[in-house]
Amino acid sequence: MSFMQPSPVKYACSCGILNPINMLFFCRHCPKLRCGFCVTHEIESHFCSNCLENIPSTEARHKKNCCANCFDCPCCQHTLSARASTVPVVRKSEEAKEPKDGESKGEATPPVPASSKPSAVPTTKKMYYLSCLSCRWTTRDVGIPDQGVATGTWPDNESLYQARFNALVEYFQAVVLQEKQEKLEFMRRKAPKQHKFPSLTDRTGLTVSLIRRQIGWNDKAPKAKAVIAPAEATAEVEGLPQNIFTEPLNLRTVTTITQRHSQPADQPTAVGSLYPQRRSLWIKRSLRCRQCEHNLIKPEYHPTSIKYRIQHFASYHVPEVVMVRCEQPLVAGKSNAILLKLTNPTIYDMTIRLLTASPPEDPQLSTEATRVAKEEPISSSPLLKAVGITLSRQNSTREVKRDVIDVSNAEIVPLESEFVLNQRDDSKEFDEDVQLSTEEPKFIVWRKGNKVLLRLQFTPAEELPGLADVVLGFYMQYTYVNTVNNAQEKREPTTHVLHSRVFITAGATEQKAN
Repeated sequence: MSFMQPSPVKYACSCGILNPINMLFFCRHCPKLRCGFCVTHEIESHFCSNCLENIPSTEARHKKNCCANCFDCPCCQHTLSARASTVPVVRKSEEAKEPKDGESKGEATPPVPASSKPSAVPTTKKMYYLSCLSCRWTTRDVGIPDQGVATGTWPDNESLYQARFNALVEYFQAVVLQEKQEKLEFMRRKAPKQHKFPSLTDRTGLTVSLIRRQIGWNDKAPKAKAVIAPAEATAEVEGLPQNIFTEPLNLRTVTTITQRHSQPADQPTAVGSLYPQRRSLWIKRSLRCRQCEHNLIKPEYHPTSIKYRIQHFASYHVPEVVMVRCEQPLVAGKSNAILLKLTNPTIYDMTIRLLTASPPEDPQLSTEATRVAKEEPISSSPLLKAVGITLSRQNSTREVKRDVIDVSNAEIVPLESEFVLNQRDDSKEFDEDVQLSTEEPKFIVWRKGNKVLLRLQFTPAEELPGLADVVLGFYMQYTYVNTVNNAQEKREPTTHVLHSRVFITAGATEQKAN
């Protein structure tokens, strides 16, 4: 199979969505397969992809998630580069010399005449402008003056509706503040009276408000009054210019859809109105399991590093299934065989079994899941506990359990017995010693290191039409040695019996003859 083509082998996630193994994650605490929809995404850091500067979250929010030093070309969206140019500077003429203090003012000393010519030594000054090395667009094309510093404050194109946007932002901030104050007042009335000195570790501001009321002071924050002028609709529309129907259209002076969308504030229609846009910041995100809230992916903080501090990809823990080929052309209702290659990515041996029905769940895993669900969150303040607020992490969205849709249309013949998949050993890849022949089951074609090629019998459904995809579905049961222990009394690795639902697209059936 080509690298750019979609994978014919897909695994069913715990939420019922089918994905290839390179798009799945594995939680070692649950342990279950996770996809991008059953994990929570958290922003780890903000950085600029051009200058690789790490920017804090508060500063990135203040700068509207844009870099202060890097700009994008408004024509081709490439990065603009600062170019230097020398500008001649003319010195001013020398001023007339004044008499010194030691000289008598009574003496008639003629003043030194001013030089009418500039200085003989020419001087130059470096000025900088932004230029695109791809389409040769410069800031001089739109009349932006050159700056004296390469990282100077380049002027931004202000939007016509900027004042209206700022008023709306202030209005909604006032609405949020008013709702927050009303909620705190309601919680204060509902909460039972506690001792005179509540916990000082309260971060919600409720403790400070109570203390100020006890000593007779008024609250600092007054009630916000959200008032804004509503927008009014009008039927008056500006008319088209007179020369739009007479002059020929020059497409070189008209902006494209991409160029207009890059400047959503004004969306200019003429190329001469394009201004350089600040480069948007990139993020590094971490992924967290929704059920147990443990990190699955956590990158390094520095933007130049591509490594991970935590990386629990499914390809590192789950056996990988690769379709090699079908022995015969696919015909509806005719028995066939498919060759599958299985790889063990772990450093422990795996016992694998292919089943047609769902195996029973591991009782140990269900017990641990129930214990985690019944775990009570801890609150640091008795006042917050009485109100019902906890300082522990809250799950914004719980795991949505859905049944896997059975898309298989072929009946497979289960294997006679289970087989052992050896552990991964990188040194055996370069070992030239011939392995001794051992007694293997009939369905195993060959074995080398941690890889096994097996032969699986199947029969496509008879009602399949011509050129229809044949999909095989089975349960792959395997043993997994978990080195992470949730319980403190258990310090040794535990072995779990897990299973995954696998679907393989074997290909299309032959077209039936008329």
